[in-house]
Amino acid sequence: MNIDKIDWNLLKSFVFVIREGSLSAAARALRSTQPTIGRHIETLEDELGIALFTRSREGLKPTEEALNLFPEAQAMAGSYQALIRKISGENQSHTGTVRLAVSEIVGIEILPPLLKKFHLQHPQIKVELSISNQSENLLKREADLAIRMSQPKQDALIAKYIGISPVGLYGHKDYLKQYGTPKHMNELKTHKTIGPDEDYAFLELLKSSQLNISRNDLFFRVDNQIAQLQLLRQGLGIGAMQIQLAKKEPDLSRVLERDIEIPMPVYLIMHEDLRTTQRVRVLFNFLVNEMSHFVEQ
Repeated sequence: MNIDKIDWNLLKSFVFVIREGSLSAAARALRSTQPTIGRHIETLEDELGIALFTRSREGLKPTEEALNLFPEAQAMAGSYQALIRKISGENQSHTGTVRLAVSEIVGIEILPPLLKKFHLQHPQIKVELSISNQSENLLKREADLAIRMSQPKQDALIAKYIGISPVGLYGHKDYLKQYGTPKHMNELKTHKTIGPDEDYAFLELLKSSQLNISRNDLFFRVDNQIAQLQLLRQGLGIGAMQIQLAKKEPDLSRVLERDIEIPMPVYLIMHEDLRTTQRVRVLFNFLVNEMSHFVEQ
């Protein structure tokens, strides 16, 4: 195994292929091309003397050796990105880059108008938006800030409680006109419902809440939360949605309002070492204010 002169770009491509799930997705994330990422993986395998992925019609699947290497390689990627962000702007400057990790719903449905407002106030601060339902590790500096729906337990992380963003059940007016509106909880299982496929945290929440719905009860299953919303908006069934977002959807009607309301806490999180980094603190304070207004609607 020749590890003395491994090119960092090879490791970076390795990390992104595992993180994104395919060569093409990694290429998009790295603003590269699929053949280039493929050559990086082949070169890295040659230099390490091990197979990192098995290839099939379904795509690339990481080997056991690759999964063993991934945590350390990912930590290196986080440190590298943190270094780049630090070089791009001094700590006491309102310039530079801040990496913000958020879920799909927050990143696509909530943040864009807020970031527009932030950019008008602070045009010299660049924002890297990492949109994923997989939590990036702030301890390893994979992100500077994160908006999460659970409180972190690590002492090195500063968590600001924003408030509760409640979730209710909704159906499109066309769906409810065709199939009727459930009046009681026991009627819900006779309806077509929309929810996660392998998002086990979400599935456990559904099962343990008043809903008591299991994976097999769901008619349409997909882990991508934006896809769930689109299925709901197309009238394919009844699904969950943050009440604040649903207020902007005139074609959606809330169902079982008296029976179902899932409280979802919202936290804004950063590493304690970034408290004095002005560009991070500026975005942190801005998001505390704007997200507080959102949950109070």
